[in-house]
Amino acid sequence: MTGLSSHRARRRRSGIGVRLARPLIVNHHQKRALSLASPAGSSSVMERQIADALLRTAATRGLHAAGMREVAAEAGVSLRLVQYYFGTKEELLLAAMQYLAARFSARAVARFKQASGSGGSASPRDVIAAILAEALPADDDRRTFYVVYTAYLALSLTDPALAIAPLVKNSDTVTSVVAAQLRAAQAAGDTPAHLDPDLEAFSLVAMSAGLATSVLAGQSSIKQAQAVIDYHLDRLFPASRPALRPAPVKGTSYRAAQTCH
Repeated sequence: MTGLSSHRARRRRSGIGVRLARPLIVNHHQKRALSLASPAGSSSVMERQIADALLRTAATRGLHAAGMREVAAEAGVSLRLVQYYFGTKEELLLAAMQYLAARFSARAVARFKQASGSGGSASPRDVIAAILAEALPADDDRRTFYVVYTAYLALSLTDPALAIAPLVKNSDTVTSVVAAQLRAAQAAGDTPAHLDPDLEAFSLVAMSAGLATSVLAGQSSIKQAQAVIDYHLDRLFPASRPALRPAPVKGTSYRAAQTCH
């Protein structure tokens, strides 16, 4: 590599004085997210440290307060180091969001593997239930995800520099997984054949997002949100209901029965 090429490569790595075309920015973010999700590599360790600092700052003080200087202080590193790994605040925000989404996915996978038991394979209902349950802000990690994700989404509606497309793609992937599980359940005779798997999957994912917002806003509890999820899963997997939960007492509404547990 020539001296000039090496100099350009260093500037491109640091993000100083370089403005990439929109498609390349998206690819850069996707590569950065893969680096953040990777367990190996010294650079990915530092990037995760910085991303974690942004998430802590955003979760406690708001995304508007998560400037690069504040994130550097929270991470215990210099501002120049943050700028080295993430050239702009927008790049840092999106990379951190994709890192958060990767953590969300890993937790969902771990949840339905646990639900499948030792040596067994998770049923379609197990997989879908794990994904929907993971979407509820029932602990600090999941609450952080939804607080920061919602704030990022709100900012992206008025700031074109904050690319939302990669995050929408993550949501589409989750919907596709749920639809595939519903098709498998239909093939096994566990889900009614007349239902549309794609529409049902879209409805479930949208519902879980709405329930998460409702819990965050204090409009409902985790227990109530879980009861709604169970209600819809019972509809989609009618044969599995007796094994999971007793039917409501005659003359008692489903909601009333849920509050008794």
